[in-house]
Amino acid sequence: MVRKSVFAGLAACAAIAASAVVAAPSSFISRVQVTEGGHRIGNPDAKVAVVEFVSYTCPACANYTRNDSGALEMGYVGPGKVTLETRHIIRDPVDMTAALLTNCGAPGKFAQNHKAFMLSQPKWLPITQSVTAAQRNRWMSGTNASRRRAIASDLGFYPIMERRGYRRTDIDRCLADEVKATSLAEASEANGAKYFVSSTPSFAINGVKLAGTHSWSLLEPQIKARLP
Repeated sequence: MVRKSVFAGLAACAAIAASAVVAAPSSFISRVQVTEGGHRIGNPDAKVAVVEFVSYTCPACANYTRNDSGALEMGYVGPGKVTLETRHIIRDPVDMTAALLTNCGAPGKFAQNHKAFMLSQPKWLPITQSVTAAQRNRWMSGTNASRRRAIASDLGFYPIMERRGYRRTDIDRCLADEVKATSLAEASEANGAKYFVSSTPSFAINGVKLAGTHSWSLLEPQIKARLP
């Protein structure tokens, strides 16, 4: 479920061991479409459209990505039965910084950028609980771009992106993208209001939010029920 805002005090994070997420063995996984609310992968003719609402500072979202997202991608998206769209819920400046970076570059890079941040979350999220007053001041003062650079530096986001093949100049350019930041914030607010997203991860199928569904064990039966 969603944790409180970083600046209101994050809940203690359970240590989750990082592991690789296996990609689905189908060309449908590589079919990426940028939507008004996020990124969609899968067969455009699929009859079932799943939307996941996630926050990068949500431990349950990282746990879902690590343990369960592969089952959805391999079992349903890859074979062309289901599309999967990822939409951001932006809770605070750390979320915004991470979202700007996962959206950095070509649309085809998003999925692996997203997984890189989710899988490394157990390393960087606890740092938010022990930042110094000086660090917090850097996060909260100056231009938006300088604030995001400070967050990215303090939480180790630069190495994550560099391992993904990005140069420092590329990273800083994306952190300074105010048009994208505004778009992400507006989409997050709109999704939260339209779908009543009060906890993450949350899911919708064919435009209808699934009540009380925050795990794969609850999501999969509802996908199966809608398949031809």
